[in-house]
Amino acid sequence: MNEEELLGTATDLGALLLENGAEIYRVEESVTRILTAYGVQEAEVFAIPTCLITTVSVEGKTRTKLRRVKARRTDLDRVERYNNLCRRVCRQTPPREEVLRAIGEIQRRPMYGLPMKAAAFALTASAFALFFGGTWMDALCAALIGAVMKLLAHPMDRLHTNSFFMNIVLSGLTAALALGGVALGLGTNVDKIVIGSFMNLVPGVAITNAMRDIIAGDLVAGLTRLTEALLTAVAMALGAGIAVAVVHWGGGI
Repeated sequence: MNEEELLGTATDLGALLLENGAEIYRVEESVTRILTAYGVQEAEVFAIPTCLITTVSVEGKTRTKLRRVKARRTDLDRVERYNNLCRRVCRQTPPREEVLRAIGEIQRRPMYGLPMKAAAFALTASAFALFFGGTWMDALCAALIGAVMKLLAHPMDRLHTNSFFMNIVLSGLTAALALGGVALGLGTNVDKIVIGSFMNLVPGVAITNAMRDIIAGDLVAGLTRLTEALLTAVAMALGAGIAVAVVHWGGGI
């Protein structure tokens, strides 16, 4: 690879890691190691959750590549596969075409379908409802709500709905369905059903990565992730509060 191809390929791999929820240190280290493996002596990599900047100096010439990361999710399987690809690239220094082929293979890997994701949401909600002291009826109600949450979130994801608005809608739906389920006798503890269902929305990986980044000295990236996680919590509280208030004003509770 020439320096332009190398810079673009290394930056693309780093951006793919960021898109799937990799830690900041992993992204920066992976891109730096790839550049070093191909003979670049001076390389600087700066990453935050929404942006990756890579600069290399070769024979007195400085080149910079910037990638904006607009779509982010948590996919640890892809993080592992991209990380393994980065290590293979560092060991073997293959041509660009081979690296692009490997990236394409990872991107074409089949993902879980909507029924499986809905089942996972249902299982998570029911398990946490039991964990927090709910009854088996509460767990069943939470499972139904969890499945409905995913069925609603799927089209919103496809429309690239703002995550803050989506969390408000999903949390409001959760609280309303929990109140309705208890009113119909499908459950007994509204709080346990709501908490169990909410665990599908809690950004646990983001909070963990935020604290890890802050401790490691990546303050900008860590505070960015932490702010995003706090906004998610605010959206969840806001949505649930609106739903409870609407039911209360309607005479439901």
